[in-house]
Amino acid sequence: MNVFNRILTVLLLLVLLALALALAVFPTETLTIAGRGLENATGLLSTLEKTYYVIYVVGRIALVVIALLLFGLLLWGELRPHRPKAVKVHTDAGSQATVTTDSVSRRLAWHVDQLADVISVTPRVTAHGQSVDVTLDVETSPEIDVPMKTDEVVAVTREIIQDRMGMQLGKVEVRIKHAPYAAEA
Repeated sequence: MNVFNRILTVLLLLVLLALALALAVFPTETLTIAGRGLENATGLLSTLEKTYYVIYVVGRIALVVIALLLFGLLLWGELRPHRPKAVKVHTDAGSQATVTTDSVSRRLAWHVDQLADVISVTPRVTAHGQSVDVTLDVETSPEIDVPMKTDEVVAVTREIIQDRMGMQLGKVEVRIKHAPYAAEA
């Protein structure tokens, strides 16, 4: 959403800059052209209203709905609360540290990847104040015992997050995907 907002802002600023420059350099001509454009648009709307009244009304309603959806989504994307990208860790001695969710993800990926029969792991860590929620996409060999491997992955996650990193662990979700069976020769 950030990239889209930046592109939209840059385009809007470029249009406003062009209009301001045109108004400053050619004030009379710019206002004359704008006035003619408004007169033409008024005439077109008046003709459309008289000849195609139903299309005119439906078009206005559609314009309102599209504007509400588009600008509503843009406002929601801009004003919604963003999740913090870091977690505060408090030690027993009273010290305090801030750890990014990317660091937590990398550490979890490394430790879970060390487990037997785990081929790859992609963690997603979401911070909630002093706790973290973890979603792990784990690719395993096809012959594993799923409940046992899930418990093992959750135990390692709990050990890393709570014991070694000093954070509170919220939800843990493990999504297991089996690698394909090796083709027989």
